[in-house]
Amino acid sequence: MAIARPVRALGLAAILMWFFFIYQIFHSSSRKTYGDLPPHERDPNIDPTGEPEGLLVRTSDAYAPNAQKSARINATLLALVRNEDLKTMVESMIDLERTWNHKFNYPWTFFNEVPFTEEFKRRTSAATSAECRYELIPAEHWDVPEWIDMNLYKESAQILKDQEVKYAGMLSYNKMCRWNSGLFYKHPAMKDMQYYWRVEPEVHFFCDVDYDVFRYMQDNNKTYGFTINLYDSPQSIPSLWPETLKFLADHPDYEHANNAKAWLTDNLRRPDHNKKAKGYSTCHFWSNFEIADLSFWRSKTYEDYFNHLDRSGGFFYERWGDAPVHSVALGLFEDVSRIHWFRDVGYQHIPFFNCPNSPKCKGCVTGRLTDGEPFLYKEDCRPNWFKYVGMG
Repeated sequence: MAIARPVRALGLAAILMWFFFIYQIFHSSSRKTYGDLPPHERDPNIDPTGEPEGLLVRTSDAYAPNAQKSARINATLLALVRNEDLKTMVESMIDLERTWNHKFNYPWTFFNEVPFTEEFKRRTSAATSAECRYELIPAEHWDVPEWIDMNLYKESAQILKDQEVKYAGMLSYNKMCRWNSGLFYKHPAMKDMQYYWRVEPEVHFFCDVDYDVFRYMQDNNKTYGFTINLYDSPQSIPSLWPETLKFLADHPDYEHANNAKAWLTDNLRRPDHNKKAKGYSTCHFWSNFEIADLSFWRSKTYEDYFNHLDRSGGFFYERWGDAPVHSVALGLFEDVSRIHWFRDVGYQHIPFFNCPNSPKCKGCVTGRLTDGEPFLYKEDCRPNWFKYVGMG
């Protein structure tokens, strides 16, 4: 007896569903879940996130813009920015004012190698109730130093271009990285400052932060705070670690006993990076966000280190960024207990996020590192930091 076509279709569908069910069982059992991962591999941002432990100072009338007895300490929001980045700088300001600074009114300090336009001053000052300061970078802090051979620079830049290193041959980028690495804190406008929060154009902040982050750093003995921790392009820094080893050979006493050298030298997670960078994992704090105590950069240890690197020419003959330079210095010369992951600060610099699981956050996806291509997930170096240092 012939089976009706609808019955045959239903039977075929049932068989297909059965095979799909069996596939899901076996496929799921062979796939790691978050619970199966080692603690340092599991993204802690999927867990509920609260405020950091320790002493926290809340807002009060003493944080009003014109308070006679201000509770603000010597700290500033710091931005190196061009006039043409006005629109995206104001957008960054609006985000940070909305989530944090409207409660504390810390001043903004803007730096540029050329004078700011009146429009820049007018629109940025309108985005905040806090004081705004507009500073010109001295030529001696920005210009190419006299010991750099510009013919060698051009040859080196071409090699980097052939290797498809981003920003290769962009002299303004080299100058910026050098300034951010070891010169910004020498500007007269920073003379009385103890802490800074670096803010760039085209970044976003997602979470309400209800405590004074600068007081948190001061009261809890913290030197440096970060949100995102990544691998760098090893082609951009092939001699950074060898130069660092030369420096350490001359100054073995500069290494801190409780440092993060294992994080800097890991060769297990991405051995190709370690090999190309000649012993450096390339892990670094993404310094477009950093909250730091200027005492570290002003110390003799860091000054000696920066001057050694600067004289080697790597800021120009290669493409050393301030992020790996700062990170290597912190990882070697500072106590890791003084480096803090601001996991409660929701942040994005394209294409990466720090998005905690908190009711105080809006506009980002909890636990999502990037909204870019899947291969970008391999750039995450937080697991190594959690493995060797922890989540403090």
